[in-house]
Amino acid sequence: MALDQSFVGRSYPPTEPYEVGREKIREFAEAVGDANPAYTDAEAAKALGHPDVIAPPTFVFAITFKAAGQVVADPRLGLDYSRVVHGDQKFAYVRPVRAGDLLTVTSTIETIRSMGGNDILDIRGEVHDQHGEHVVTAWTKLVARGAEEA
Repeated sequence: MALDQSFVGRSYPPTEPYEVGREKIREFAEAVGDANPAYTDAEAAKALGHPDVIAPPTFVFAITFKAAGQVVADPRLGLDYSRVVHGDQKFAYVRPVRAGDLLTVTSTIETIRSMGGNDILDIRGEVHDQHGEHVVTAWTKLVARGAEEA
């Protein structure tokens, strides 16, 4: 069943603030194998002009994907999450994510289209800090695979 096109442009309420911690950044950098000292050493980050350690670019995926869960869980949209695969991800940064940031995400459905029997949903996540400053925009593409013919 095709997704409801009237949902294009719909925004969901901002998430509760997520506190970015130094240890979470360090763990993430280690998990992705990025040894950039700006991710683990506050003095190295400060030498680059940052007030504290910064996060690798894909760090924000964890909170934006979770925020997209509001869209996925909306029963009126009609998305069968058991058929969903992650199709793509991209980010546009205003500034790096920093330790100490309190980030909220507002998710908006940008496009819904059908292709080859699959529904493709593009969700934009606008990430702001505790001061209302725009930090990054993340786009998540979800593909709901069409039902197999019997």
